[in-house]
Amino acid sequence: MGTVHAARPAQTLYVTIHREELRQLKEERDLLKQELAQLRQLTQGTQTTPLPIKQRAPHA
Repeated sequence: MGTVHAARPAQTLYVTIHREELRQLKEERDLLKQELAQLRQLTQGTQTTPLPIKQRAPHA
């Protein structure tokens, strides 16, 4: 058995994000939500017409 170590308290990480980066992240989130909804429809077999899928830009 290993040595018991005391748990450390959680640390808060502060980051700076630019408006353009935030906008891009929100757009990517929305695209992922659309893709997820489409995949859920496909797996449930309820989709009647295919939805267009936008290609996501790679992260810089």
